[in-house]
Formats: sequence, C-alpha cells, structure tokens
Amino acid sequence: MMKRIWVAMIVVLGYSCGSDDSSDYVPVNPYANISATFGSAVNPDNLYNYANQTIPNYITKDNSGGNPITDKGATLGRVLFYDKNLSSNNTISCSSCHQQANAFSDTQVASTGVNGTTGRHSMRLINTRFANETRFFWNERAVNLETQTTMPIKDHGEMGFSGTNGDADFSALLTKLSAIGYYKELFQWVYGSEEITEAKIQLALAQFVRSIQSFDSKYDMGRAQVANDAQPFPNFTNQENQGKNLFLAPPVFDGTGNRTSGGLGCAGCHAAPEFDINPNSGNNGIIGVLNGTGIDVGNTRAPSLRDLVKLDGTPNGPMMHTGVIANLQAAIGHYGTINIAPGNTNLDVKLRPNGFGQQLHLTAPEVNAVIAFLRTLSGTNVYTDPKWSNPFPN
Repeated sequence: MMKRIWVAMIVVLGYSCGSDDSSDYVPVNPYANISATFGSAVNPDNLYNYANQTIPNYITKDNSGGNPITDKGATLGRVLFYDKNLSSNNTISCSSCHQQANAFSDTQVASTGVNGTTGRHSMRLINTRFANETRFFWNERAVNLETQTTMPIKDHGEMGFSGTNGDADFSALLTKLSAIGYYKELFQWVYGSEEITEAKIQLALAQFVRSIQSFDSKYDMGRAQVANDAQPFPNFTNQENQGKNLFLAPPVFDGTGNRTSGGLGCAGCHAAPEFDINPNSGNNGIIGVLNGTGIDVGNTRAPSLRDLVKLDGTPNGPMMHTGVIANLQAAIGHYGTINIAPGNTNLDVKLRPNGFGQQLHLTAPEVNAVIAFLRTLSGTNVYTDPKWSNPFPN
C-alpha cells in the first residue's frame, strides 16, 4: 500500500513510474505547448528586451501608469496581438489592421474586419508609451491604452465578440482561449495562474503596444548632439534645418488669418521631441465620415508624426481618420488653406486665427523643406525588429 502511494507521488512530481530507479526521472516541460506552437520565436527562457530598451534622455513622457512594461507581459501581449483566435471567425488579429511593415498601420483606407470594414483608418502604433495624449482612438473614446486594447475585439465589425447582432460576447472568447494549450502555459508563466481575464489580456496587450518604439531616426541622431530643438542639427542638410525651423516656429497672421511671417506652427499641436498630438487640440478641419455621409467633428487625436513615411518617402498608408490624405505634400497643403466648413463647431483655435481659417501662403521651397524634415522622423528598426514580429509560423 505504501509503495503505491509513493509511486503516485513521484508521478505527480514528474518522475517515470516504470521503475523505482531514480535514473528514470523525466523532467516536465512547463512550456511544451509554447515550444510546439512557436518554436524558437517565443522562448520563455530567452526573452527579448522589452522592459529596458534605450530611451533618449530628451524623451520625458511615459504614460505606462500602473502597468510598466515587463519582458514576460509584453511577450504574452505579442502573442495576443498576432493571434487570429481573438476574432470570432479566426481570420483577424490586431496585426491585421496594424502591420509592422507599415509602422503598425494599414495601407488600406479602411481595414477589413470580420463583418465589413472599419469606420476609421487604422492609426499607427508608434511611441504610444510616450504620447502626451493618454486617451486613445481618433475620437479619444478610450480613457487609456488598457481600455482601448479590447474594444476592437468587442466590436461587431472588427473582431466580432460584441454580444450583439448575433455575436458571442467577450466571455466566449475567454472560454475559447482557456482551451488553448499555449495560453494555459503563457498565463501561468506571466500571472502565476492559468485563469484568463479581460484585465490580464488588457495589461499584456498594452505592454506590447507600449514597447513599440522608434528612436533611431536621423532626427534623433541630430537631437542627441544639441542642447535643444531650436539649434541647427549638425547632421541635417540646410533644407532639413529650414524645415525644422518652419515646423517649430509659430506663424504671424494679419487680422484676416493670412500668414505674413514666421513659421508654420506645426509644433503647436505636434510638439518635439515626441511629435505626438497635444491633448487640448480640436478638430483639424477634416470632418468627413469614412464610407458614409454626414460630418464627424469629434476626431481630435492623432498618432505621433514619427514614421509617417518610410526612409524612402513611401507613406505608411494614407493619413487622417478618413485616409483622405495620401502623401506629405497633401498633408501640408491641407493645413496651408483651412476653410471653416459649415457645421464644424470643433475646429482647433490655432487653425482659425482671428476667427478666420488660416492661410499660410506656402511657397514650394517651404513645402519641400518641411517634407524633408518630416522624413527625418523615420527610423528603420521598428519595421524589422523580431520582438515586434509575428511569432506564429507562416
């Protein structure tokens, strides 16, 4: 009787029960399902560095709050970000609309979801950790990044666990993920329990998204060599330094909104060095509705201007919430002539000096200089670093 009890105990502890010989010890692999699914792409014993990446000393903002990035948490977030199991029909993941090759945006104007297309263009996910604006989505409806991460999953059109229109609700997703072997191991590894909750998913996804950073641009190389942005960057061309000055300096207007001198005032909404949107910004003059009629004046957020384009100038998809702007020249041109549209009660005050839509009277050399400067904000690593890549086998 005692021997049977002992055999049972050693089986639980991970020993072979075929013999009493200690040489038959068989270690249990707590990551067997992780290894079988991801191979070397996800190795719990050899993690990518998410938590201690180099951040320039001139970057002072950090909206991580009570959810600091950890290597374990961001690793789980990476798996969740790329997993099509998070959609109701197993066809869409977060990465379907936020693609690494395009600075975590989409080249399509409207991204494809499980039930149609998205209502706004997919926003780039660059340097969200360092955003001055801590609310998310174009209309700021998510109070923080954690809340934002599961809202697309619970959207009928995007990922389909809405609990409406015949969809299963979010609890069905939790049940679905709880039956997947690699999630049992990952959640045990990260949280000390196999239990999967929405809060745990939000924490991990937010850590992964916040880990996506881009500080290897020509701008950053120049900024590291000077005391402040106003000084000429020694690695910039004359045109790039001119564009930087135009970007940073506010314009001087006459009584009817015509620029008479000064810069373009871009930094009034997109301050260096983060180039994020000012939380107090209003609507930027684009009030259309994507794939619809009417107007929408509530969109006041924007992604960082970093990595608007790739190094060769190729846009990382169209710009603005409607995707109506196709390139940097068109983006600058939009702000060059602001027409106050009927019904736009939320136009940013900086775009309507003295109550008139601003008229910057841009010259071709000014436009080209600002384009040259904006291109210096693009890096290279964000497009290729494996820690932000798809861990699932193709």
